[in-house]
Amino acid sequence: MTIVRILLLLGMSFSVRLVAEPMKVKLDPTAKQGTWDGWGASLCWWAAVFGDRTDLADAMFTTQAVRVEGELLPGLGLTIARYNAGACGWRKIGEREMKKSKIILPYRQMQGFWLDDRSSDPASGSWDWSVDAKQRNMLALAKDRGVTHFELFSNSPMWWMTRIDNPSGAPKPTDDNLSPAHERNFAIYLAAVARHAKDDWGISFTTVSPFNEPVSDWWFADCKQEGCHVSPGQQARVMPLLREELDKRGLEKLPIAASEETYYDHAISTWESFDEKTRALIGQVNVHGYQEAKGDRGKLHQVVHVQGGKRLWNSEYGDGDPSGLNMARNLHRDMATLKPTSWSYWQPIDGGGWGLIPADMQRGRLRRVNPKWHVLAHYTRNIVPGSTILTTAEEAVVAAFEEKRGRLTLVFLNDGDAEREWKIDLSRFKGEALTATGWITEPRERSRYKVLEKIALKGKQLDLRQPMKSVQTVVINGVS
Repeated sequence: MTIVRILLLLGMSFSVRLVAEPMKVKLDPTAKQGTWDGWGASLCWWAAVFGDRTDLADAMFTTQAVRVEGELLPGLGLTIARYNAGACGWRKIGEREMKKSKIILPYRQMQGFWLDDRSSDPASGSWDWSVDAKQRNMLALAKDRGVTHFELFSNSPMWWMTRIDNPSGAPKPTDDNLSPAHERNFAIYLAAVARHAKDDWGISFTTVSPFNEPVSDWWFADCKQEGCHVSPGQQARVMPLLREELDKRGLEKLPIAASEETYYDHAISTWESFDEKTRALIGQVNVHGYQEAKGDRGKLHQVVHVQGGKRLWNSEYGDGDPSGLNMARNLHRDMATLKPTSWSYWQPIDGGGWGLIPADMQRGRLRRVNPKWHVLAHYTRNIVPGSTILTTAEEAVVAAFEEKRGRLTLVFLNDGDAEREWKIDLSRFKGEALTATGWITEPRERSRYKVLEKIALKGKQLDLRQPMKSVQTVVINGVS
């Protein structure tokens, strides 16, 4: 029996060696796919609940080690903050009042500034700039910590600008909910918020995004959040109005980002529906990553960036997997094929696996951090703004090169069920006496952004063994 067991063990070991064939990648410093703008997150809804927490601001927007609820976290170092101009208000307009979805939770009702239609003057009594204090406070904390890009975005126009006075959507999810009579007012609203933010908050928005998942058919009167279906035809009518209102307020250089569609395929069809005049109004194309493994990322990159000449961002991604491995898998798909120059997570703090830090949002209580936080840290801490993203021959490897600092960052994903061996050829890079540091996170084990003790870097050959279900980063210094 002992001999049989030994033979079985030898056979198992032999089969693993056959499966774990070394992954060979030869990096090319000339295979450049864009300069990285940064990593980000939306502030609503979490900042409306936790916007007075300086420890969370430190954890999100610096790379310091920060203690949150007793747990020491590596700061993410995000440099993009997305601010939501709310759509809710409780002031009546004559006999009209805001209609509320039956299932929307209070923390998802974002307060808007333009309370009624009596005056479009932001200094008048029709406007209240004191609302939404916590989200605005987190915006200021983000700026103090070095955030460089601020995006103003809208989930819905103010409730009284909608067809049925409901900022969650129309009765039918395929119907536009922005009233045609208020298309100009919606443009005024966003432009006024951008101008007021610059003058009174010290925040200069770098883009304004008027539509959120506009062609998706789930924004209806009893939706869980604010939302508004906006057909491509109505989008094409609103954007020139927004451009006019921004220009009137001296914001000629503030680009419009559109159309922030849910799926890559939605983004393609919306873009292709626009004529050249409409496309010219768009300075940046935003898309969300909720199509995950599906959708034609490559075609979107081609039509928008290569042919259209527009900067392309994945401005929102989220999923319910607390391990972070599904997030990493889709992030790598984006970097390999969509080739954006920015990537943002939706809600860093949210219920269950959706949050990097899970929370009871209604009671304002944080729970123990998900491994997802540490997975995302591999990318946000080490692939910094200004880096050149390099195309690799392997989707599981993301590479970024900082020429000024002589740093090459490699992030490896192994979401399989077996150990993986990497052989990375750096012979096309210059530099002598290269040094390397690294970290590993194993969401299903104990490693949480743990320093790698030994890295097998010999000359310009990196050999790496990566455990299954892990994310691993190696930063190589002295490269030119």
